[in-house]
Amino acid sequence: MTTYIDIHALQTVPPSNINRDDTGAPKSAQFGGVRRARVSSQAWKRATRAEFNSHLDQSELGERTMFVAERIAEAITRKDGNLSDKAEDMAVEVLKATGLKVEKPKPKDGVDEAELRWKTQYLVFVSRAQIEKLADLAIAAAEEGKAVPKKEAKAALNDDHSIDVALFGRMIADAADLNVDACCQVSHAISVHAVSNEFDYFTAVDDNAAEDNLGAGMIGTVEFNSSTLYRYANVNADELAASLGSVEAAARAVEAFVKAFVVSMPTGKQNTFANRTLPDLVVVRVRGDQPVNLAEAFENAIEGTDGRTKKAAIALGRYSEQLDGAYTGPAEAGGYLATGGAAELGVWTAQQEAFGERVNLDGLAQLAAQAVQDRVTM
Repeated sequence: MTTYIDIHALQTVPPSNINRDDTGAPKSAQFGGVRRARVSSQAWKRATRAEFNSHLDQSELGERTMFVAERIAEAITRKDGNLSDKAEDMAVEVLKATGLKVEKPKPKDGVDEAELRWKTQYLVFVSRAQIEKLADLAIAAAEEGKAVPKKEAKAALNDDHSIDVALFGRMIADAADLNVDACCQVSHAISVHAVSNEFDYFTAVDDNAAEDNLGAGMIGTVEFNSSTLYRYANVNADELAASLGSVEAAARAVEAFVKAFVVSMPTGKQNTFANRTLPDLVVVRVRGDQPVNLAEAFENAIEGTDGRTKKAAIALGRYSEQLDGAYTGPAEAGGYLATGGAAELGVWTAQQEAFGERVNLDGLAQLAAQAVQDRVTM
């Protein structure tokens, strides 16, 4: 039986524009017949990856870059300083042996050729352990005076995945054998209520303008909204353990993911709005059947201008309880944290009990990690 970790969150965000479209407007979506605020899964996954730096050692994380050759060359030079002059060429050779396409831009007038950098044709997500392995292969091949073995080069990119590579996956269109299936899924966050975007009209004054110049140095507008968002993510713990090579590593990854996903926030226009908040309700559920997104709890948009978080918590609890009764019963384990409107006891007591024990964030992360330890086998 596969083990899934579901994470649900309700989070109120004040006036903000944390994820904008090509026109600069906050992203939105039609759901339940009304327009909702939306934050893309890509934006929140990026924020979660950045938050990993606060919970995991750098050696456990990867890099997403087009300049993998530079990183390998740096590793080669660090391992053997005598190879510094050849390190770049060696790095390019070992990358090509993996099947990745590497190229250097053609020189242009006025551009120093030394400034041109070798890069892959697309962003590549690699672990730091993989960079080290590729550097070792390049050094060994140079010492033997042979070409880098393609089989070993590909193997180096398919072993020792970092936690973020294992969780979020890697896709390389023209080298499918280097793809890594993602072990987590993150939904687009949507508001539990209808939204209408607003415009902030602003002016900026030139500090050095003439005293008799009363006009603005510039004027502009910023589009924004405020919302209570429903956020959801899940992790396939069995696939994660297989990708990382151990149950212990998977448990550590799940614990870090729960914490990072919950407290992360996309950074769009953050200096303009100072909009960073934390969720009022977080529910973690351990399932053995399938992951379940509870967005349908908000198909009927929450109405009214007061108590939206409380109303949303009640709606989420009721819908979850209905699903449990109609299908496979309650989750096999779970817990929740609640603050603000979601913490008002007596408002949704039955639903609180269905979500499990009330704990803090560390408790939720440890609950998820323990479920991986107890249920996943290899």
